[in-house]
Amino acid sequence: MNIGISEPQIIDFPETKIIGLRQTMSFAQNTTPQLWGSFMPRLKEVENRAGVERFSLQNYPDGFFKNFSPNIVFEKWAAVPVTSFEIIPAGMLAFTIPAGKYAVFHYKGNPANAPQVFRYILGEWLPKSDYRLDTRPHFEILGSAYKNGADDSEEDIYIPIML
Repeated sequence: MNIGISEPQIIDFPETKIIGLRQTMSFAQNTTPQLWGSFMPRLKEVENRAGVERFSLQNYPDGFFKNFSPNIVFEKWAAVPVTSFEIIPAGMLAFTIPAGKYAVFHYKGNPANAPQVFRYILGEWLPKSDYRLDTRPHFEILGSAYKNGADDSEEDIYIPIML
C-alpha cells in the first residue's frame, strides 16, 4: 500500500459539537468545492470555536455502502468544532457528532486521491479487521498541515466502527 496512509489508531471519540454549512450531494454530483467555497469566507463568524481544525463530515443514509451507487445522496458538512450552540451565525447549522469508536487514519498526499484512499480503507482494511462499519458520521479533520490540491497535504480520516 503506497498511498500515503498510516495504519489506523482505534480511539473512542467524544461527543463533539460543530457549526457550519451543509449540502446534500452524491459522489456523481459532488459539490464539495462549492460547499467549502461558501463556508471558508464565513469562518470568522463562528464564535465559541473549540480549536483551529475544520471538519469535513459525511452523514450517509442507512445501507449506503451495502448497496453503493455513486448516485445515492448523502449529507456533507463543512464545519468547525465549537464549545456551545449559543451563537449560530445566520444561515449556518449546528450538529452534534455522537461519541463512539473510530478508526483514525493519517493521510499524507493530495486530497484528489481520496477515492483510492477510501477504497483501501473500506475495501481492504475494514474487511480484514475485527470491526464492522457503524452508522455514525464519517469525517476528516483538516488541521494546519492540510493544503487543498497539494501533494504534501495532511489530514486525519475518521471511520466509525463497531465490533
